[in-house]
Amino acid sequence: MAEFFNTPGGIAVLILAQVLAVVAFVMISLLFLVYGDRKIWAAVQMRRGPNVVGVFGLLQSVADALKYVVKEVVIPAGADRTVFIMAPLTSFVLAMVAWAVIPFNDGWVLSDINVAILYVFAVSSLEVYGVIMGGWASNSKYPFLGALRSAAQMISYEVSIGLIIVGVIISTGSMNFGDIVRAQDGDLGLLNWYWIPHFPMVFLFFISCLAETNRPPFDLPEAESELVAGYQVEYSATPFLLFMAGEYIAIFLMCALTSLLFFGGWLSPIPGLPDGVLWMVGKMAFFFFLFAMVKAITPRYRYDQLMRLGWKVFLPFSLFWVVFVSFAAKFDWFWGIFARWTVGG
Repeated sequence: MAEFFNTPGGIAVLILAQVLAVVAFVMISLLFLVYGDRKIWAAVQMRRGPNVVGVFGLLQSVADALKYVVKEVVIPAGADRTVFIMAPLTSFVLAMVAWAVIPFNDGWVLSDINVAILYVFAVSSLEVYGVIMGGWASNSKYPFLGALRSAAQMISYEVSIGLIIVGVIISTGSMNFGDIVRAQDGDLGLLNWYWIPHFPMVFLFFISCLAETNRPPFDLPEAESELVAGYQVEYSATPFLLFMAGEYIAIFLMCALTSLLFFGGWLSPIPGLPDGVLWMVGKMAFFFFLFAMVKAITPRYRYDQLMRLGWKVFLPFSLFWVVFVSFAAKFDWFWGIFARWTVGG
């Protein structure tokens, strides 16, 4: 058996099994993310939320998914049928593909490449095309306007996210997520993590992730009070399910990136406790809880406020931070906490 896994066929089987394991984890997590989002929102509003289907309503997400699958797919008469169907598939597939470089533990990664951050940037920047395709193919002015809004919003906040991550890359000397996590390892536990030296950027990164994934209070591209649900207004059944699944998967990816870049990934926060995948998953769940709480307690921004925040506040601040971290790393300011060249070279 061991010899078989050294053959091309065996290697292909191993890769396929690893891919299926990552897909299964993300899809099962998706069911609980939707359930948790609804329960958290309900708790803030002092109502029950899903509580009928299954124990404590745990199967409500499964029932909703089955409802979408068995419903008829309605395509508008004037729509471009091919592009109309390709749009949600594009959003879903690209959201899944980005997980190929996310490590869940030391060595637990599908593709351990040295340019993992560039890979995530490339894939996430392509996700906007699914939104644009959906808005344009619907042949309606409301979805098209929602798609334009979403494209402008995602591009605007990708710039800030990129500059924030550049600061982390300067500190580590590597674009590999595993190296970034290992650079945060130390005898002080959570006090060794990057959330301390890059403290202001943690908040900017989190808010930028909200805007990048069209999450409240920045959900203007799909807000019913703004644009009749925006780019996905003409979608129903399985295509709408793919759009929604792609959005939640992208949100969970942002939770993983926050954990890896600033909060030690799979590292234990308490010295002496073993590191492991449970710490990584727990941190991702915690940041999703913060995503859900922001949705429940914050009012929606106006679109001009959203764009002004991105271009006139976040962009200058994140650009200044890159320059500051560059000088701090070069001249070993603040006892060298911005320059951890032992990992990544």
